Amino acid sequence: MTEKAAVLLPARRPLGIYVVAGVVALEALALAAATVWAIVSAISTPQVSIASGVFLIVLLAAMAAAMSAVAVNAFKGMRWTRSAAFVWQLLMVALAVPALMEGFTVLGLVMLLPAVAAAYYLFTPTVVAFTQRTAADGAGTAVL
Repeated sequence: MTEKAAVLLPARRPLGIYVVAGVVALEALALAAATVWAIVSAISTPQVSIASGVFLIVLLAAMAAAMSAVAVNAFKGMRWTRSAAFVWQLLMVALAVPALMEGFTVLGLVMLLPAVAAAYYLFTPTVVAFTQRTAADGAGTAVL
């Protein structure tokens, strides 16, 4: 790591990094649970289209793996994770608002509140400063 980069990076992780990495990790766990549920459902019930069932399982597993990589690398302070985490939080808000409007208050709030908290912390100055690391800075390589 260069001297300039060492001066710019905070010495310890800010609270926002714990919030962002924790929220994204919980979302990755939810995607993994949905993958298991899709597998059990595909095995236990008759399928209209086997190809669409397999596609759903592969898509859910890939998203769970991708979000796990985002969570781990956000905790490390990698720069690229901020955009991936923010886009995912926008998608969560886009799913939560219709759920709230349809009367699924608990489900909507479970999706909305962590997404809003993570999106807020992604733009705080301490998190932005901490997430200026790249693989070239000696922070390690990306897990993805």
